[in-house]
Amino acid sequence: QAQLVESGGGSVHTGGSLTLSCSTSGKISDYYAVGWFRRVPGKGREGVACIGSSDGDKWYADSVKGRFSISRDNARNTVFLTMDNLKPEDAAVYYCAGDSSPVPPLTMWVSARSRAGEYYWGQGTQVTVSS
Repeated sequence: QAQLVESGGGSVHTGGSLTLSCSTSGKISDYYAVGWFRRVPGKGREGVACIGSSDGDKWYADSVKGRFSISRDNARNTVFLTMDNLKPEDAAVYYCAGDSSPVPPLTMWVSARSRAGEYYWGQGTQVTVSS
């Protein structure tokens, strides 16, 4: 499957907003699931949000519900993560990952992917939130 590349990170103050992009040179519509994950130094990688093959199939971590929104733009071959009301605890390196094969329910897929080894992940994009 084509590589997914993250972009859009930056530095904001508490309460600010950012939109991250996860783009592919292939067809994003080929992916059964695309998810955003994040990692802070000293901690494991955690799932943040995920979108399935239909726009109504979405999953969010409890910590971001109501503040983050994931969407897919097939024409631009991109999945977006819109992050509003950012908090200092949202600061992390954000990664995207996807599967072009059928996946289990998104909750299970996110849990499994969050445990993938370092070889699986790209460079990520840094999000910094200052108080």
